[in-house]
Amino acid sequence: MNYFELFEIPVQLKVDRNSLPLKYFELSKKYHPDYFINESGEAKAEALERSALLNRAFKTFQNPDETIKYVLQIKGLLEEEEKYELPPGFLMEVLEINEAMMDGSEAGGGWRAEEDGTILPMIDKLQAEIYEPVKEIVEQYKDGITSEEELLQVKEYYYKKKYIDRIRQQLSA
Repeated sequence: MNYFELFEIPVQLKVDRNSLPLKYFELSKKYHPDYFINESGEAKAEALERSALLNRAFKTFQNPDETIKYVLQIKGLLEEEEKYELPPGFLMEVLEINEAMMDGSEAGGGWRAEEDGTILPMIDKLQAEIYEPVKEIVEQYKDGITSEEELLQVKEYYYKKKYIDRIRQQLSA
């Protein structure tokens, strides 16, 4: 059973996070191991497994990037620790951002995102640029209708976004 089946929702790249908590609490009550105390060992084990699956699913659905990753994995298009080669043009843009960060840290002895008005807008602009080509695919995804080619575009977006997120983490460190 995958996360979408568990939550009784269609496979999608963008889950409505506002409706999830209610369904999560409903399923939590249904599968909570405490309700299976008087059941067989097999029923207890299944309840425990479903409860753990429910928690993982809810955590995944709370994070849009993790939801995209999960869908790509269940579609067989993404593997753990996959070495994905990003386009050189994107890598050059990231290099420019990294150089701007290095220039700022060398000049002042310590770089802070809030002190520099250029880095964050560069990152935001790049993130918007990489999302725009896949926005409709992510927001309008239909299982069985969206093509593998479109999902591969989402995969490239996913890896680019991971790169940008690492830069953001460096900024906040």
